[in-house]
Amino acid sequence: MELPDRIDLSECGACACFALRRAARGITRLYDRQLRPSGLRATQFTLLVVLKNAGPQSVQVLADRLGLERTTLTRNLQPLLARQLVTADAGADRRVRTLSITRAGVQAAVAALPLWRKAQRQIEKQIAPAALTSLRALSL
Repeated sequence: MELPDRIDLSECGACACFALRRAARGITRLYDRQLRPSGLRATQFTLLVVLKNAGPQSVQVLADRLGLERTTLTRNLQPLLARQLVTADAGADRRVRTLSITRAGVQAAVAALPLWRKAQRQIEKQIAPAALTSLRALSL
């Protein structure tokens, strides 16, 4: 289908989806750079922190909590499982795996915390406090 020449798509330049995704990728790169010496990526650090703070949980519950698809979560978990920073145990229902942070996982998160704090301070300098509050509250 050919678009008529007179169609104006300039309003799409203010697309909230694009702007937020672009910002999220940039922020993730910043955290990844800061966390690099720890051997963790931002997504992996977040998984460790959530498991430490919330305790053991199923893959589905963790995916829902993080707003991720199960397949994305599974892909992000693989390096943590390989490094034995997280365990995945079958529960009473063998189809449900329960994820837990290991002692080594806690140690890795604690060791990465100063690096995370540095990235967090950089972001807090660049984004207004009210904007950060709005982003944290955003749940669609």
